[in-house]
Amino acid sequence: MPAGAAPMISSVQKLVLYETRARYFLVGSNPAETKYRVLKIDRTEPKDLVIIDDRHVYTQQEVRELLGRLDLGNRTKIGQKGSSGLSRAVSAFGIVGFVRFLEGYYIVLITKRRKMADIGGHAIYKIEDTNMIYIPNDSVRVTHPDEARYLRIFQNVDLSSNFYFSYSYDLSHSLQYNLTVLRMPLETLRTETTQTRQESFDIFEDEGLSTQGGSGVFGVCSKPYEKYVWNGKLLEAVKNTVHRDWLLYIIHGFCGQSKLLIYGRPIYVTLIARRSSKFAGTRFLKRGANCEGDVANEVETEQILYDASVMSFSAGSYSSYVQVRGSVPLYWSQDISTMMPKPPITLDQADPFAHVAALHFDQMLQRFGSPIIILNLVKEREKRKHERILSEELVAAVTYLNQFLPPEHAIIYIPWDMAKYTKSKLCNVLDRLNVIAESVVKKTGFFVNRPDSYCSILRPDEKWNELGGYVVSTGRLQTGVLRTNCVDCLDRTNTAQFMVGKCALAYQLYSLGLIDKPNLQFDTDAVRLFEELYEDHGDTLSLQYGGSQLVHRVKTYRKIAPWTQHSKDIMQTLSRYYSNAFSDADRQDSINLFLGVFKPTEGKPHLWELPTDFYLHHKNTLSLSQTRRSYTYWWTTGMLKHLPLPFDEVTCAENRHKLTVKKFHKYEEEIDIHNEFFRPYELSSFDETFCLAMTNSTRDFMPKNVGIDPSPFTVRKPEETGKSVLGNKSNREETVLQRKTAASAPPPPSEEAVSSSSEDDSGTDKEDEGAVSQRSTPVKVTDTGDNTKITENVVQSTKDVYGVNLSDVPSEDDLAIYTRFVQLGQSQHKQDKSNQQFCSKHHLDRVINLIPISSFSQDNIYEVQPPRADRKSIEIFHAHIQAGRGNMQPPGKDDFLMYREYIRNRYL
Repeated sequence: MPAGAAPMISSVQKLVLYETRARYFLVGSNPAETKYRVLKIDRTEPKDLVIIDDRHVYTQQEVRELLGRLDLGNRTKIGQKGSSGLSRAVSAFGIVGFVRFLEGYYIVLITKRRKMADIGGHAIYKIEDTNMIYIPNDSVRVTHPDEARYLRIFQNVDLSSNFYFSYSYDLSHSLQYNLTVLRMPLETLRTETTQTRQESFDIFEDEGLSTQGGSGVFGVCSKPYEKYVWNGKLLEAVKNTVHRDWLLYIIHGFCGQSKLLIYGRPIYVTLIARRSSKFAGTRFLKRGANCEGDVANEVETEQILYDASVMSFSAGSYSSYVQVRGSVPLYWSQDISTMMPKPPITLDQADPFAHVAALHFDQMLQRFGSPIIILNLVKEREKRKHERILSEELVAAVTYLNQFLPPEHAIIYIPWDMAKYTKSKLCNVLDRLNVIAESVVKKTGFFVNRPDSYCSILRPDEKWNELGGYVVSTGRLQTGVLRTNCVDCLDRTNTAQFMVGKCALAYQLYSLGLIDKPNLQFDTDAVRLFEELYEDHGDTLSLQYGGSQLVHRVKTYRKIAPWTQHSKDIMQTLSRYYSNAFSDADRQDSINLFLGVFKPTEGKPHLWELPTDFYLHHKNTLSLSQTRRSYTYWWTTGMLKHLPLPFDEVTCAENRHKLTVKKFHKYEEEIDIHNEFFRPYELSSFDETFCLAMTNSTRDFMPKNVGIDPSPFTVRKPEETGKSVLGNKSNREETVLQRKTAASAPPPPSEEAVSSSSEDDSGTDKEDEGAVSQRSTPVKVTDTGDNTKITENVVQSTKDVYGVNLSDVPSEDDLAIYTRFVQLGQSQHKQDKSNQQFCSKHHLDRVINLIPISSFSQDNIYEVQPPRADRKSIEIFHAHIQAGRGNMQPPGKDDFLMYREYIRNRYL
C-alpha cells in the first residue's frame, strides 16, 4: 500500500437540529468539535424538499455567532429574552435519509448508537434508536387521511435491529476491495485528485504538497455498492446537493467481533453479513430471483482476521474470506395460501436460455471473479418430487451457461444432499463438509495483505502449496467465491458456511504466522469462539428472513446436542409457522415502502390495496427492455479478459470514476485514523473501552484451572470449558446479557425432522445454563432456568467474591509453605547473628536458595538499589529541568510544522 493513501473520515459525526418557524438548521461537527457544517432545510414548502448546503467549513466561534444571530433575528420582538427564536430540537449522530408519503417530507436521524466492531481503528456502529421528524410547518401542512397509516407501516422496519454504519470504513464493500483501492498506484490517485480539487477552498491545500517527498496524503473515498445499501433511496433526494460527509450509508444484516488472545497477542475475529436490498423480503413471499438477476435472501458473509497490536492498514496484518448465500436463481415460488407446513414448489416461468441465472452469475463474476462455486444442499432423493425440482433446473442452467465460458473460468457445481448424510448413522456430516471446504478454499484462496512468511518457505506445508487465489507482491487475493444454498438458505446453509469459514480461518491464521499448520480442531477455544460468532450470525439472519432462530446447529450435526432441545424446537417451529402465515405480509409491505420499491402516489392504489407486489420487483412486467442480452455472450463486455480477478477491483477508467480522491496534510483530521480511534481530546474510561468489553477467548472460553495450556488451539475436554464460570460480570453488563455460546439442538430423529423444506424453517435458541458471553447483539434475559441454584445461594460465597474458596483450616502443605516464607523474611532482616544462625541451622535447611533475576543489584522486600540511567535518558531529564527554569531549546523544523498544523486545525 502506498504510504500516501488513507481512507477519508467523515467530518460530520455529531449533529444538532435547531428549529425556527421557517427553517430547520442542521449543524454537524467532527468529534473534536473544531470543524462544523450547516444544512438549511426550508419548512415553508408543503411537499417539496428544499435543502441548502453552503459547503463552508465553520469554526466553533463562527457557528456560535451564526446561531446567535439566527436566535436574535427570529424573536417575535427585538430585544425580547423570554422566548427564544431558535430552539434546539434534537441531537443525533447521523442522517438515515429523507422520506415522503402523501404529505411533506420527514427526516430520519440516528439518535443512539453503539460500537460493535473495530477494523484497523475504524469503528462500526449499530443503530440503537432513531427519530423521525416532520419537516413542513403546521401552518403550511396539507393533511391526508392515509398519511398516518403509511407512517406506521414505514416504522415497522425497526432501524434499531441490526442496521450498521461507519464514518470511515465502507461496509458495503469487502476488506479486499477497500485495501485494493488504497493500494492503487499514486499516479492514478494524482489524476483523480484534480477532479475533486474544486470542492475545497482551504488556503493550505496546495502549499507544500506538490513537492516530491512532502507531507501530502491522498484521502480516498469509494462509491458504495448499491446492492447492500439500505438507505440509498432515502438519500437519493439529497446526494447530489449536499457534501459527501452528510451522506451516511447503512447496511442490514449482522456484525460481531471477538478477541482471540494467543499468549497475549490480540487477534480480532470479525464477522460481517451484508443483506441485499434488492428483491428483499420475507421467507415465503420472496423466493428465487427477479428479472434483474437479484435473488431472495442474498447475504454476503465476510470473516475478517487481523492483528490488533498494529492498527494501521499499511503496516498491520489483515486477512479476509468472503462467501455468499442466496436462493436458487430461478423463477420459482411457494403458495402459502394452502396453510401447509411444506407448500409445494412451483416454477413460475420457463427459462430455457437461463436468462435470469446468467444475470445473477454475471453480477457475481464482476464482484468476486472466478471461479464461482455452487454448493447445492437440497435433497436429491425424495418420495414425492419437491426440492429436487430446483436441483434439476439449476443443473440445466449451469450446464447451459458453462458452454460459453472458457473452461478455466467455468462455474463449478457441487450437489450434496445434506439431509441424506444426516440421516445416515455411518456418515459424519461435518467430516464430509470439511472435505468440500478444503477443496473450495484451495480453489478460491483468501485475501491477506502481507507476503508469505519466511517460515512458510523454510517449512512448506503441502496444503499451503496447493492454495489457489491470486498471488501478488503484497500478499494474496481471493478470486471467486462459494455460493451456498438450500431451500431457505438458513439452517443447512449456516452449518455449511461455518465449516468453510473454519477451514478458511485456519489458512488465515497460518498466513499471519500464528499457527504452524493450516488445521483447526473442534473443541478448541478458537473454534468455539468462531462457532459462537457463526451461530449468532445464523440466528440473526434466520430471524430477519424466516421469523425464528436456527434449529439445526453445528452441535446438531456433530450429534452432541442435548435431548432437552426437542421441546424448544417444537415451539420455534410453531413460532416460525405463525410468523410466515400471519405477519410476513405486513413485514413485506414495510420493506417495500422502506426500500422505495413502492412509492405512494395520489390517484393510484395504496400499498395495502395491492393484491401482489410481483410487478414492483419485476420491472419487465411494466415495460419492455430496449436492449436484449445475448444468449451466448451472457457476461458483461470486457469482464472476461480480467478474470480470475474481480472486474470491480481492476484499475481501469470505469472503476476510477467510482472514487473520490483528495490530498491532505498528514495531520489533517480527515485522514488521521490514530486521532479518530484514540480521541485524545476526550476523557476515556476503562469500563467503557470497547476492546475490554468484547468477547475474549481467554476470559470467556479458556478453562480457569491452574496449569491448563493457555493456547487457544489446544483441544479441551467438555468439562474443561471456561463458559461455566462467566457469572462474574460487571454490574453494567448484568442487565443486558448476551447470547450464550453452546447454542445447540437435538439429534435428528428422522429425515423429515432434519432435512425437509421446513428443516431450515424451524429454529430455536438453546442456551447452556449459567453460560454467558458478551456478544455484540444484546438480548435481555427473561429465562431464569436455574431457579434452584439462585435460591440456595442467597449469600454470596467467597468463591463468588474473591474467585477462590477459603478453607476453614489450612492444609499442612500450605502451613509449610507459609512457614518457609516467614523464615525467609526473617533471614533477610538484619537481626542479631545468633538468631540468624539458629534459624538457618534448624529451619532453613529446606529453603531453596533464591537467585535474583531483577535488573537491580540488590532486590529484596526491604531495600533496592535504583538502576543506572543511560546517557540519552540523562540528556532528556536535563533538558526537562532546563525547560522548567526557562532555558528552552530552539524548536526544529518538525516542531514548527506540528505547531502550525495545530493552530490551523484548532483556530482557522
